[in-house]
Amino acid sequence: MSGAGKPPVIPDTETMAFYDRAATDYADRFKGTGRPDQDLLAFMDALTPGATVLDLGCGPGQAAALLARAGFAVEATDASAGMVRTARERYGVEARQATFDDLDAEGRFDGIWANFCLLHAARTAFPGHLARIYRALKPGGVLHLGMKTGTGEARDKLGRFYTFYTAGELTGHLVAAGFEVTGTREFESPGMAGDLSPGIAILARA
Repeated sequence: MSGAGKPPVIPDTETMAFYDRAATDYADRFKGTGRPDQDLLAFMDALTPGATVLDLGCGPGQAAALLARAGFAVEATDASAGMVRTARERYGVEARQATFDDLDAEGRFDGIWANFCLLHAARTAFPGHLARIYRALKPGGVLHLGMKTGTGEARDKLGRFYTFYTAGELTGHLVAAGFEVTGTREFESPGMAGDLSPGIAILARA
């Protein structure tokens, strides 16, 4: 990975340009099995039937579609116009284009699924994003946070901007925002750039 250079604008234009042009390829690459993976299942199990859920940074819409199929009331947003279009066309998800800063709901959601999206935010913006997520959740609401782990900031060979955190840093940020961390899972997974990267899935309650 190359150095990050200057902090990105919000949302980072180079990252969004990649997702706009690669949305369908991304959907093909990560289409999965058509069934929830273990992290999505854990998130579903933490919710009550029919819960209202936000898929924040929904990408091409697989998770939002699976959540809807399981009976949850799902809203989906992504900053990439290409991802929003792909979510609508491929999975029938009524996604809308919005940035993390556009999240202004208060006490609206029973759960928020933020899977590998906030890793594209600048480090200085991260606490504010968590604060907006906390405010958007109902008391006791569930957050799934998926992130790559590591240190520093960098762009990958595809031009995407990343901010990396250790597991301890993420836990600290969540607690500072008011969350109670209820579960973590660390793993390695292949990315769009073809590398195997360490990551973490965290469940927390507001």
